[in-house]
Amino acid sequence: MSPQHRLTDLPATARAVIEDRTGPLTSVDMLSAGLNSPIAARLLLDDGTSIFVKGMRTDHRWVWTQQREADINRHTQGLAPRVLWHLTGQGWDLLGFEHIDGVHANYTPGSPHLPLVLQTMSSLAATTAPSSIDLKTMPQRMSAYVDDPRALTAFDGSTLLHTDWKPDNVLITGNRARLVDWGWASRGAAWIDPALWVIWLIASGHTPHQAETQVRAHPAWNTALVPSIDAFTRAQARMWESIARTDTPGQWTHHMHQAALTWAKHRQ
Repeated sequence: MSPQHRLTDLPATARAVIEDRTGPLTSVDMLSAGLNSPIAARLLLDDGTSIFVKGMRTDHRWVWTQQREADINRHTQGLAPRVLWHLTGQGWDLLGFEHIDGVHANYTPGSPHLPLVLQTMSSLAATTAPSSIDLKTMPQRMSAYVDDPRALTAFDGSTLLHTDWKPDNVLITGNRARLVDWGWASRGAAWIDPALWVIWLIASGHTPHQAETQVRAHPAWNTALVPSIDAFTRAQARMWESIARTDTPGQWTHHMHQAALTWAKHRQ
């Protein structure tokens, strides 16, 4: 989960692939927010419309997330920007999305964005993970971080989960929150997305009690047994420790590790 360096210019080879589909580009605004895609750009087309494009080299270790996002998109209408096309060529894998004007979510205490995020998260909880897409399950993703493998059964379920609740992945537009970057979508228990959000809320300044208070309105939160949540907090603390171990001190992953550890200690 280390950040990828964003390109500051759209490579000529990628531009050629895009313009073969869209026609001439009037302007290219390279964006820096987010983590996973070397190309992230807002493009103005010759007809005056705008689209958002993200892309990776076809030999990128995470290029599979591009296809995952394209496949998931048809099941997330209204929750995510619509995928317009998926192109490969000249060594690039490129996704074109409808462009949405918005700002990244603010998770700090008292933010007016919090109820909007929770509303979208609650809508997603009603979505069944499509069987036609090969999604990892949360037991699979957490198996290396639990004390007792029997705890993994509580993480299982049929709900489509986003799982990557970094504020950059949530766009606030008007009175709605829209979700982007679905490359880590998974299948599992419906209470897991709000549990993951708790860690981001703590990292954004909430106390564990305040963060848990925020997610109590989620329809699935109270369906989880206390031991299941406790086991999940411990697994998350270990997962973030593992991720942070490969990064230099001061990077955001260390902050997330501390937030996850704070929640795990609170649950004890």
